[in-house]
Amino acid sequence: MTDRRIVFVVFDGFQPLDLTGPHEVFRSAGGDYACEVVAPRAGPVRSGSGLLVHAEHGVAGLGPAGIDTLVVVGGQGVDRARQDEALVSWIAAAAAGARRVASVCSGVFLLAAAGLLDGRRVTTHWAREEQLAREHPEARVDCEPIFVRDGRVWTSAGVTAGMDLALALVEDDLGREVAHSVARQLVLFLRRPGGQSQFSVALWSRQPATDPVRAAVTAIHADPGARHDIAALSAHAGLSPRHLQRRFTAELGVPPAAYVERVRVEAARRALTEGDEPVEAIARRYGFATAETLRRTFHRRLGIAPSDYRARFRSTAEAAGAHHVS
Repeated sequence: MTDRRIVFVVFDGFQPLDLTGPHEVFRSAGGDYACEVVAPRAGPVRSGSGLLVHAEHGVAGLGPAGIDTLVVVGGQGVDRARQDEALVSWIAAAAAGARRVASVCSGVFLLAAAGLLDGRRVTTHWAREEQLAREHPEARVDCEPIFVRDGRVWTSAGVTAGMDLALALVEDDLGREVAHSVARQLVLFLRRPGGQSQFSVALWSRQPATDPVRAAVTAIHADPGARHDIAALSAHAGLSPRHLQRRFTAELGVPPAAYVERVRVEAARRALTEGDEPVEAIARRYGFATAETLRRTFHRRLGIAPSDYRARFRSTAEAAGAHHVS
């Protein structure tokens, strides 16, 4: 018998990658893990995308004892699933005896329904942040990181972040070398730090709606380390500082200074992992002035020091090689 029995909880309308991604990570780690799938009823379970997965167990037929790690997946069907009293009760009972409890994406709502989040810091997919915080004030919701560990409860952001979470669990169990091997086999980063943001400025920020604000944004991305105070940006936009401040915030959802900081942090992150330039030089090049300012900003935004970020990502790149999936 394995000492590490992983049980995944699924339901109608689950997100298939929330299951298959972490499942492949654990199975790729070798014989230390035995993976099972449980659903409200045994048999075929239809995912939100239509993919059918066979659950070998239903909650009525699987005792909650003997589980090492309970992993609850998410998906569009989670709101209906958390109304299933039998499922929620089984999760609560299984979690009580499990060494670890984890959720992927909106699976955290099932953990909350089972009463497992009181006082805990948790994360979920960014699109569900407001709902989770509103419906479960007993939890401390932080949707900046891709995954969070609070004691024996681990929660992750959406979809592919579940694989980052699973790699972290493997590393916690079996050490870095085994996790490196899994990353190489699956062509993954080993590993994105849990504190890494779910968000990329270019992907997730609103796009400017007018030419003046677009000109200011273009100037920021063209040279993140340049002078980008409100006076300089106003010159690019051809607007008064007060007018630009108001228009920029309305169009992008954040004030200019906050946007500049996020762009600079992303640029510094890339520089830390792609070269050997000293942290002090990176800080100056991207507008932080000093290494200490960069360090404070990294801690505030990413929850990690620049040097630690470099060490983790550098080993990730070495493990995965030139071709990787984040």
